[in-house]
Amino acid sequence: MKKIFVTGSSTGFGQLITKRLLENGDTVCASMRDLNDRNSKQAESLTAFAQDKPGKLHLIDLDVTDPNSVEAAINKALEFEGQIDVLVNNAGVGQGGFTETFTEEQFQKVFDVNVFGLQRTIRAVLPSMREKRSGLIINISSIMGRIVIPYAGIYTASKYAVEGLSEGYRYELKGTGVDVVVVEPGGFATNFSDNMMPPGDEERVKSYGKLVEMPEKMWGGFMEALQANPPDPNEIAEAVVKLIETPAGQRPTRTVADPWSGGEGTKAINETTDQVQTQLMQSLGMGQEESV
Repeated sequence: MKKIFVTGSSTGFGQLITKRLLENGDTVCASMRDLNDRNSKQAESLTAFAQDKPGKLHLIDLDVTDPNSVEAAINKALEFEGQIDVLVNNAGVGQGGFTETFTEEQFQKVFDVNVFGLQRTIRAVLPSMREKRSGLIINISSIMGRIVIPYAGIYTASKYAVEGLSEGYRYELKGTGVDVVVVEPGGFATNFSDNMMPPGDEERVKSYGKLVEMPEKMWGGFMEALQANPPDPNEIAEAVVKLIETPAGQRPTRTVADPWSGGEGTKAINETTDQVQTQLMQSLGMGQEESV
């Protein structure tokens, strides 16, 4: 069974992924912030869940915005198990509202978690993966890393960044034994929307006048429709398991998991860009995998 490091395991997809992997018999280093404080109940819940499961659980404190915390967490996982076979980058933060009404500090916070946090964990785990010439990095992105839905501009920009960073790593790591893939969830009735960052500049919000209610109308209507026919969020966990179990070198770059809308638009964009990128890589002489 695999030794897997998961970020953002306290709630949502991260918690579901952790539980599914424990049921699968894997060893999971489940990480979250404030393990002994704010998330202590979630940690206790995961510990109780793992007791009668075939997998093994390690709980690790991690703040992806803190470089020292990231290094310490990855080193602790390596001390526990000697290796990390799979890294699942799930930690993330959302926002909703007119993009102009968010402060520069808020913009930086979203990117610090969703993009720089992902880069920190990848950079921390890669040396050990490359040394053993085997590894898998799964980045949880979003369909909003490929399509644009209004009133989530910062989140969308961060997920577009995740897509580009992930694909760049995928090409660069060919021949090292390390695969990099992306999972693109659509709409799910998790607690993610409850934790969305609100605008920080109230004066800017007021300046939109009659338009001020548009973000709430759109997102409220979307969530109402989603709650009326909620897809099973465990589909994301199943997508992660499938990618882990797929042989190295055969994993798709992107996996769309959007049962609510079908994700056809995202899939069409992915198919087109796959063709363009394949031709580009061939023209650059990178069509064949080379060992290093």
